[in-house]
Amino acid sequence: MGYRRPLVTAGAVVSAAGCAAAVWSFAVRKRAAVEAGRMRLTETLPVHSAWWRDTAKHEGDILYVAIGDSAAQGIGASTPENSYVGIIAGHLRSVTGRSVRVVNLSVSGATVALAVADQLPRFTGYEPGVVTVSIGANDIADFDPDVFRTGIQRVLEALPGDALIADLPYFFLPKNERKVAVANAVLRKEAATRGLTVVPLHETMRRQGLRGILTQFAEDLFHPNDHGYRVWASAFLPAVTALAARKFPRRRPVETGSTPEEQTEKEDSGQPAEGRRS
Repeated sequence: MGYRRPLVTAGAVVSAAGCAAAVWSFAVRKRAAVEAGRMRLTETLPVHSAWWRDTAKHEGDILYVAIGDSAAQGIGASTPENSYVGIIAGHLRSVTGRSVRVVNLSVSGATVALAVADQLPRFTGYEPGVVTVSIGANDIADFDPDVFRTGIQRVLEALPGDALIADLPYFFLPKNERKVAVANAVLRKEAATRGLTVVPLHETMRRQGLRGILTQFAEDLFHPNDHGYRVWASAFLPAVTALAARKFPRRRPVETGSTPEEQTEKEDSGQPAEGRRS
């Protein structure tokens, strides 16, 4: 009887040590898997960049220009077409019935300052019908509110009045979320001053909760996967749909006996189509 308590205590210590070792081993394996995933995704950077360059060569009725970072490139997606930019382009084709040319100016790793230096000079050469911007996530690690404010002002000043700007994504960890809150407050204030539309990326991601953490990230646990990019796109799509309806309404079918040019002239003049009730 006198040896029972020491034996129980020793057993508990051994059990706890075993659990700790198992947890440590799992953490080491997980860290290695994430690092391997990060390396694999890094190898996709030139692949995605080349895909977007080739895509930009195809003409379209609507010119869609994207400014951003690796998320706009679609890093983590199974194919660049499954990025949020690719999804938005597909949505534009669907709701307008028109072809879409996509010029993706984004650069993986871009901060706001790098977007100002690299993407804005290229942006000035285009007259886009649709513009989306999602930039700033890479500023959070070494966040400086003044530097961010100056950079985001430069970005917003270069945009047309109907550009769609996403606020910064949800970062989950409280330490990062505090910085994101400051950045988003700055972004919204500067956008409101210029009458620009901010789409709710942060809130859209936040609502995903634990499900988002478990199912919407690629193997590096940072970039979205296909599912995650559908969530990103969903933050933009209501505003994209409204913009498309206003700027690129679906054309009416060409009437029998009318040439396309005659039909267009009637629509532009507000005349009712032949064979239809006004």
